[in-house]
Amino acid sequence: MPAGSYRSSYDDNSFEIFLEGWLIRQEQFLDELLVAQDIFYEESQEGDIRDLISKVLAHYEEYYEEKSIMSHRNVFRVFSSTWFTTLERTFLWITGFKPGLAFTLVNDSINDLTENQVQRINRLRHKTKVQERCLTEELAKIQESVAAPPLVERARRVGMQLLQTDGITVQITNEDENIDTLKSAMENVVTDADRLRTKTAERVVGLLSPLQSLRFLTAAAQLQLRIRMMGMQREAERQQNDDSSPH
Repeated sequence: MPAGSYRSSYDDNSFEIFLEGWLIRQEQFLDELLVAQDIFYEESQEGDIRDLISKVLAHYEEYYEEKSIMSHRNVFRVFSSTWFTTLERTFLWITGFKPGLAFTLVNDSINDLTENQVQRINRLRHKTKVQERCLTEELAKIQESVAAPPLVERARRVGMQLLQTDGITVQITNEDENIDTLKSAMENVVTDADRLRTKTAERVVGLLSPLQSLRFLTAAAQLQLRIRMMGMQREAERQQNDDSSPH
């Protein structure tokens, strides 16, 4: 489904529906990436390889575009990430994988980096780490603002609903102007984190050869889909155990 094809009727379930379709296409791209590695050494295929890499990056961009819409609509739901399994949520940093994971994937999947590539990737790694730290500190400030006495006292008076999100206990109400400020702050930090994730992946690919990029993108897709599958299996087993236990 093309990005934006259902935005006029977007609701809290639309992102979950989008994600299901997106993950199916992710599996298809993984198959293409694996095949592409086998045929890469035919020089006539290099143009097709570069097209595939561009399509995979665009696929991730589509995900973040849809996530941005969801974040603007209900950022608290994005932080709780109910469309992910419990296992997947243990890997989340500000609603997604940590950008620095890209460098772990490079180390694990590519063994033929040149010295120049190593130096440039290390510089990018350091820069990314600094930006991650800044965003973590920004999130900490949001956590402190949530725990501020005025907001907590307001919660006691009006009985706001509690929501646990990414380490933040959020008191939700549409009647308190403080919530609008909180929503904006949380949406901004998600936007910045997603931008860092996207730019880091793009810059890593920019430092790699086409074959190295195939290996990197393959490793990223395999990790994501493996965690997804394991999480769903665990939840299915848990549900089966709950259903079979005496009530």
